[in-house]
Amino acid sequence: MEKKNLPDRLRQFEIPGRVTLAAGRGGLTRLDITAARGSAEIYLHGAHITGFQKIGEPPLLFMSRCSQFAAGKAIRGGVPVCFPWFGPREGDVMHGFARLVEWKLVKTAVAPNEAVTVHLALPQVPGREAWKNLRTEFVVTTGDSLTMELTTVNDSASETLELENCLHTYLNVGDIAQVSLTGLQSTPFLDFAAGAGGAHRPGEDSPLLITRETNRTYLDTTNAVEIRDENHRRIIRVEKSNSRSTVVWNPWTTQKMPDDFDPAEHRNMVCVESGNVKQNRLSLPPGQTTVLKVVLSSRSL
Repeated sequence: MEKKNLPDRLRQFEIPGRVTLAAGRGGLTRLDITAARGSAEIYLHGAHITGFQKIGEPPLLFMSRCSQFAAGKAIRGGVPVCFPWFGPREGDVMHGFARLVEWKLVKTAVAPNEAVTVHLALPQVPGREAWKNLRTEFVVTTGDSLTMELTTVNDSASETLELENCLHTYLNVGDIAQVSLTGLQSTPFLDFAAGAGGAHRPGEDSPLLITRETNRTYLDTTNAVEIRDENHRRIIRVEKSNSRSTVVWNPWTTQKMPDDFDPAEHRNMVCVESGNVKQNRLSLPPGQTTVLKVVLSSRSL
């Protein structure tokens, strides 16, 4: 799909010098965002952010060089939207269906400070009638930080809906051996690297160092997390609201991975994921709204 063949319903959202739509990898529709102090890439497939970079800095997000870009397949890296469940689900897809379908582009806008905002909406998905009463939007704002807001409304007249949400953020680091994470000290966690069931571990007093396969779900925490990257000489901050779970993940070379990830790439990534999962899953009453908000920012060391 070349740009000239974009349907009018998409072309109307382009903003000269700020928002461009084009055929991305695998022919999937991509938005290229240019703000005053940063740039971003967003695919309509999965409402998936595949890039964010501040002017003068390395990319903030990690993308697997082996990632597949195809209908019905999840993109590896960036920010997958895990919804309306997280992790495996018997007889169904991993991390929910939201990351496997094309979202609707609803609105684009430029603010007075030259930040660019994109509004996306999750369509009704055939075969997913159990979730038909969830109205879900994803709003992404690109500036000198990246702000993501996943809004879900329960339009049911009588049914409370159980759901999980998570923004599965892959962060780009120079060398995992020179990275430390703060903000999760003294927080108990489930250790899924120790087994599928997740062993309960007490909180640790020191900053987290990634020295082996790491798959931790920290529960009942609203804290921001900071990733100190000595190689890139910066600190990445993951700040969140309406989130009580934080997942930290690096597969190292020991976790069996699909062919969309080269084990050697573990040295250049760490996932710090914000949401409400496992024991922190949400019960959304009829007529109620929940907004998961995550802000990614960085500063120099």
